[in-house]
Amino acid sequence: MNEVKLRFHLIGRFKLSKNGAEAKDDVAGVIDDANKNILKKGAPEGGGAEVVSWNVDDTIMVEIKSDRYVRAHDALLRLRKALTRILGKRRIGIRGIEVEKFIITIPTEKPLRKLKIPFVKDMQYKNGNILLELDVAEPQIESRVPDRIITLIVDKIESQKYGKKEHWELLWESKEKTLRFTGDPTQELIKRRWIKHGSCRGQWIFGPQITKVLRTFEQIVEEEILRPLGYHEMVFPKVVAWDVWKRSGHAKAIYPEMYYVCPPKTRDETYWEDIMDYYKVTLEVPLDMIKERIDKPIGGLCYAQCPPAWGFLEGETLPDDILPIRVFDKSGTSHRYESGGIRGIERMDEFHRIELLWIGTPEQITEHSKKLQERYKHIFENILDLQWRMAWVTPWFMAQEGLGGLAEKKEVGTIDYEAFMPYSKKWMEFQNLSNNGDKYPNGFNVKLQSGEELWSGCSGIGLERWAAAFFAQKGLDAGDWPSGLRRRVKTLPEVFRFL
Repeated sequence: MNEVKLRFHLIGRFKLSKNGAEAKDDVAGVIDDANKNILKKGAPEGGGAEVVSWNVDDTIMVEIKSDRYVRAHDALLRLRKALTRILGKRRIGIRGIEVEKFIITIPTEKPLRKLKIPFVKDMQYKNGNILLELDVAEPQIESRVPDRIITLIVDKIESQKYGKKEHWELLWESKEKTLRFTGDPTQELIKRRWIKHGSCRGQWIFGPQITKVLRTFEQIVEEEILRPLGYHEMVFPKVVAWDVWKRSGHAKAIYPEMYYVCPPKTRDETYWEDIMDYYKVTLEVPLDMIKERIDKPIGGLCYAQCPPAWGFLEGETLPDDILPIRVFDKSGTSHRYESGGIRGIERMDEFHRIELLWIGTPEQITEHSKKLQERYKHIFENILDLQWRMAWVTPWFMAQEGLGGLAEKKEVGTIDYEAFMPYSKKWMEFQNLSNNGDKYPNGFNVKLQSGEELWSGCSGIGLERWAAAFFAQKGLDAGDWPSGLRRRVKTLPEVFRFL
C-alpha cells in the first residue's frame, strides 16, 4: 500500500466556545507555521499536507490537501493541538470538529464494483482513480476509520488484480502409483452402507468400517508424528467468540462461511412456553417464533481449530527455555458453511481434524516445518502409497500484511498437499502445513522473555480428506490396500446388515 499515490481533500471546521475573530492573527500564525513544519513532519521534501484556505468567525474553517505521507485527517488533528494551545491564551476553547467534505483519491487500473462501505457516502471511478467521499465525524477521525477504509479499498484492488488467487509453485511430486479404483469414493461408500447422510447439510454418519479406517489414520498420526516429534494434547474450544476471530484476523472475511452461535434471550420456561405448546399441537417447530427469541450471535462454531487455542497464551510472556512448544487437538468437529461447494466426503460442512500447533523462534518454526514435511512424506509414500504432490502456496494478501518477502523465501506461507483423484482426473488438496510467522503471537499479544521474535505454525490433518484421497486411488476392498495400512486396520467390523 505504501506505493499507492493517495490524495486527500478535506474541508473541516473547529467549533469554538466563542467567536474567534479577535484571534484571527494568532490563527494565521499557527496555520503559516503548520504549513511549514507540523504538517510536513514525517514526509519527504515536497510532501505532506497543506492548509490551502481558511477562515475564522464562530468556527475556524480549514481546507486541507495532502498526500499519503501526512493524511488530511491526521493534519486536522495536528492543527487542533496547535490551535488549542494558542487559543487557550485568549480563553477560546475548541468544542469539537465537523467534517464538511472529505474526498480520498486512490489510483487503480480497473474500477471496483459499487460497494456498501461504512462511512463512505459515494464512490466513483474517474480517469484511473477511485474517488471516495467519506461521511465521517470527529469520533471516526480520532479512531482512524479513514485509514482502515483506505486499507480495505486497496486490499480489494489487489485482490481484483490477482483474482484472489494464490501463487502456486510445485515443490515435489510422487511417481505415478497403481490406481486400483476409478469410481467416485463417496458413491461407493454409500453403496456399501459405510456412510449415510446426516440430518444436516454437508454432514455424514460414519459406519463402523470407515470409522475403523479413520481411527487407523489417527493411530498413524500418533505413531509417526505426535510421539516422535514430541507433541502434547490439549482441548481447544469449539465455540469461538468474536474477540478470538478479531485477533486471529478471521473477522475480516469469515461471515459467509461460518455457522453462527446464538444463545436464547432467557432460560425462563414461561418465555418459551408458547413455542413448546405450538410444537405439541402442530408437531412443527415454529422457526419464525424462535428467531425472535434468540440473542445476537456470540460467535460461531469452530472454523479453524488453532485460533481459540491462543486464548491460553493471550497476554502472556513466555520464558525462552520452554521453546519450542508442540501441541495438538483432536477433541471435536470443525464446521464451515460450504454453500454450493459441498461434495461427498471431500468437502463437508462438518468434518474431523487433528490440529497441530507449534510455537517458537523463527528458526525453530522453520526447522520443525521441515521435520513435519519429512513425516508426511513418509506416511503418504510408504504407508498409504498415494499418488500425491506438494506445492508452495503464497496467498495474494501476504504482501498486504508485509509478508511478501518472507513468502518468496518460503519462510512464511502454506504448503498444500494434493492427491490425484482418478474418477475426476483432478487434484484435491487433502493436507496443508502453514508457517504463520508472527501473525498469532502479535494478534494475541504473546511475547518472549528475551524480547526475541516469536513465530508459530499449524497443520490441519483432515481425516475425511485423507479417506477421500485414499479410497479414490485404492478403493474400498482391503485386499487392494498397501500393507502398511492393511496390517494396522487388520479386520473391518461388520456390525449392521440391512434387509
